Amino acid sequence: MAVHRMDNVLIVVDDLEAVIAFFVELGLELEGKGPLEWRGAERVIGLDDVRQDVAMLRVPDGPGRVELAKFHSPAAIAPEPKDAPANTLGLRRVMFAVDDVEDVVTRLRAHGAELVGEIVQFENIYRLCYVRGPEGIVVGLAEQLG
Repeated sequence: MAVHRMDNVLIVVDDLEAVIAFFVELGLELEGKGPLEWRGAERVIGLDDVRQDVAMLRVPDGPGRVELAKFHSPAAIAPEPKDAPANTLGLRRVMFAVDDVEDVVTRLRAHGAELVGEIVQFENIYRLCYVRGPEGIVVGLAEQLG
């Protein structure tokens, strides 16, 4: 038995449109969005009386996806602390390979993103950084050198 691929990562959000715009600016493509009306979802996630809107974004040249969900009911629960540091337990970031880290950071700043630290170079292999976007979502950016 083997894992075939990582299908998607789910991010629960409050402002669905702002987060979609952030990921589209990053370079993902919106596959679709709308209400999730499948009652079986309640059994999968273990919640009752669920009303949510979802959006699926895909990496243009790969199998990876980011799923966004805005819960209308039950209400989403805010994490503590809001902008958790990198050593906080749990999922901390999703990393994307990009052509030009500085260009992507500049474009994402128009959507409220800020560098978590700074852009650094790892040997002669990568330029790397973390960016905190809307709702505190952290994405890593990796530009391969050479």
